[in-house]
Amino acid sequence: MIDLLSRRPLRPLLAFALCALLGLAHAQKKPPSTAALAPKEEPSTMILSDTLHFDDTKRESVFSGNVVMTRGLMTMNADNLQLREDAEGFQYGTGTVKPGKRVFIRQLRPEVYEVLEGVGVRAEYNGKTETFDLIGQAVVTRYICGQHFDTVSGERVRYSQKTDVYEAFSGPDSANTGGRVRSVAQPRARAEAAVAECKAKEAGTPALTPNTKPAAPTAPPPASGTRRQATPARP
Repeated sequence: MIDLLSRRPLRPLLAFALCALLGLAHAQKKPPSTAALAPKEEPSTMILSDTLHFDDTKRESVFSGNVVMTRGLMTMNADNLQLREDAEGFQYGTGTVKPGKRVFIRQLRPEVYEVLEGVGVRAEYNGKTETFDLIGQAVVTRYICGQHFDTVSGERVRYSQKTDVYEAFSGPDSANTGGRVRSVAQPRARAEAAVAECKAKEAGTPALTPNTKPAAPTAPPPASGTRRQATPARP
């Protein structure tokens, strides 16, 4: 098991995409009762599926068949999505797929030129403990300007909203050989260079690159008080 205590690039995917995957508004998190702090507007959620079963008694909704959920700039694809709420008002959700497939999540972050993607055999959210997991063949990847950057993978990747701590777990259903956890992070300088390139393209200006072509030699100027001799004409 590896605790990823400060992986800021991966946080948006888990914190926003998976919570959005389950369409949860986090009602249990109450903001301070201050007039100056207006509640942040929740993005709209749309779920497409072949069938929908809603049981008001059990407080449960089940979406089945080619489920596509869009919430803001996040998109989730699964075969089934189950949402439920307990007597205390805490919400839980599970996204699953058929054998041989994986749940797919894609989160756009245009303000920082990033695309975050995660896959797993199953995705789970626990509103009471405020944790969520990608389970089975779990992989989370960050892209900047179309370039592949950070990746963390294992059998399970978990994020705790209470502590801002990531955990990656090994196991027989890991995405890596031998059931191990694997994390790859690129240097910050490379990420900053990619962002700078995207900003330059967006502004319509060429990105600054070092000039490797040597300059042509130039003749030194004539000394003060002297006259440059004229070149004799060829016969």
